[in-house]
Amino acid sequence: MREATAATIQRNDPNNHDWRKMNEPVIAAFRANGGHVNRQHPVILLTTVGAKTGKERVTPLNFSIDRDRLIVIASKGGSATHPAWYLNLLANPEVTIEHGVETFRARATVTEEPERTRLFDRQAAVMPFFDGYRRRVNAREIPVVIFERLG
Repeated sequence: MREATAATIQRNDPNNHDWRKMNEPVIAAFRANGGHVNRQHPVILLTTVGAKTGKERVTPLNFSIDRDRLIVIASKGGSATHPAWYLNLLANPEVTIEHGVETFRARATVTEEPERTRLFDRQAAVMPFFDGYRRRVNAREIPVVIFERLG
């Protein structure tokens, strides 16, 4: 069995990713192709207002749908820390969503039990990598966020 080197461990640590650099081509593809990206699972673009900077930040996220609500899991790839977009929406829960060719304002709500587990399990059944993130993370409970359209 090959021994993991420090460089391999560091490269596979979600805390070490340059998320903005990784997300830029996904955002560009989404906008250039009418909300479609060449990915197995559906993607929305979430625009939050930075909690510290006040600047708008755009993040592509996998999502599922529960009735008329969009559901996302704040996994940060299984990191021990919450993603920046999640911290931003805690401070400013009114966000902008790009879903396909449609753009709209929405309000973010962090779920509580038992709804959190129900929605997490449902999305993980379709996107199994979220189950892997859940097993990897034991220092925090991975939040599940609901987006409901405003107006």
